[in-house]
Amino acid sequence: MRRAAGGRRVAAVVALAAALAVVVLSAFEVAEKFPRGLVVGGLAGVAALAGWYALLRRGIARVLGALLAGLALAGAIVLVLLGGHLLVLALIATAIGLTLVAGRAAFAPYVVLPPAPRPLRPALLFNPKSGGGKAERYSLEREARRRGIEPVELAPGDDLERLARDAVARGADALAMAGGDGSQAIVAAVASALGLPYACVPAGTRNHFALDLGVDRDDVVGSLDAFVDGGERVVDLGEVNGRVFVNNVSLGLYAEAVQRPGYREAKLRTLLDTVPDVLGDEATPLNMRWTGPSGREHSSGAAILVSNNRYRLGRVVGSGTRPRIDDGLLGITVVSRPVGGTRTRRLQRPWRAWSAPMFEVQSDRPVAAGIDGEAVTLEAPLRFRIQPAALRVRIARSHPGASPSALLPDGMWDSLRAVARIAANGSDAADAPPSTTATPKET
Repeated sequence: MRRAAGGRRVAAVVALAAALAVVVLSAFEVAEKFPRGLVVGGLAGVAALAGWYALLRRGIARVLGALLAGLALAGAIVLVLLGGHLLVLALIATAIGLTLVAGRAAFAPYVVLPPAPRPLRPALLFNPKSGGGKAERYSLEREARRRGIEPVELAPGDDLERLARDAVARGADALAMAGGDGSQAIVAAVASALGLPYACVPAGTRNHFALDLGVDRDDVVGSLDAFVDGGERVVDLGEVNGRVFVNNVSLGLYAEAVQRPGYREAKLRTLLDTVPDVLGDEATPLNMRWTGPSGREHSSGAAILVSNNRYRLGRVVGSGTRPRIDDGLLGITVVSRPVGGTRTRRLQRPWRAWSAPMFEVQSDRPVAAGIDGEAVTLEAPLRFRIQPAALRVRIARSHPGASPSALLPDGMWDSLRAVARIAANGSDAADAPPSTTATPKET
């Protein structure tokens, strides 16, 4: 869907007005209720520390920590509700929500990708069980045939890579995959190796790769039009020990959790049960060694995430997405273990991140890993590298064509200045998403 030229400008004006309202109303509330705000802040701090204590422990210690965190948080909420102007608090909450929604709309990328010839015999591989049965729910097999795309169903026990290569052997000149990100990586690797165009059909559960490519995850059937009238962009792929990944490889906390029995049935509970084993006082340090950007060797940490291009982390808007997927670099994020013992732990930024074309992790034993959400065990050393400009991706013309964070500046002040420029001019000087050389769609 294309928006009118004034749409972004209106969204930017609304975002600026709502942000100003948050500042004014918050200042009024703080001035009116001083020093009650200090007590509320203190209780919130106690709740955070007690929650962290509970997370690192099991049994009665976890229960007591969680109880203290809940009581402190409840006390803070009660003080806010009883001592504050409820109408003002409601207006602040509304203004914050409006700022985020309008800001996201102002920076939403819709780009025109370079046109590409329609493939003559495209093939769609689909997993009927993926995403709770999305392929059947959206009648993907029938919709594919309507567009001249050969549907190929993945049955239990089938080798997906073999199915993709067999489709090419029968004459397929383009490949698409409807399934989760692990399946996307397999088919994307085949398309890359054979130099064929590829389309991502968001029929999985979370569809992170589709999101960062600029595929509308809510338009499963429409994504098939990538092989009808779609444009083309070229993106990178990641690789670890010869295996391709489209999103990331996780080591440590998450990787340990996905290896445990029952993870698929109870993901949150399994992850919480894993935390004390990785971060607690009695935890065994991870048997991994790596070299940081300064050249210093490290052997501690709670988790390592190596991604196909860097993720935007720690920001309210666009966090957890990749602004680019073609910068030719791996994104490397190391989540730190708590510093010192229980009594000496200090607050610090919980991660450090950098980019590099290659990265290596050493270990004295096989390493548990999650590759695009799939649990595997890798032999050490783990050698990561980026495959720049490895994959030709087709995307439907009606879809965004770039990541949700492609237009977002990195800093808060840069974001405010960009919103102001959009409000004043209807567009930003840096309007073209960095993830493509395409021109902006009319917005």
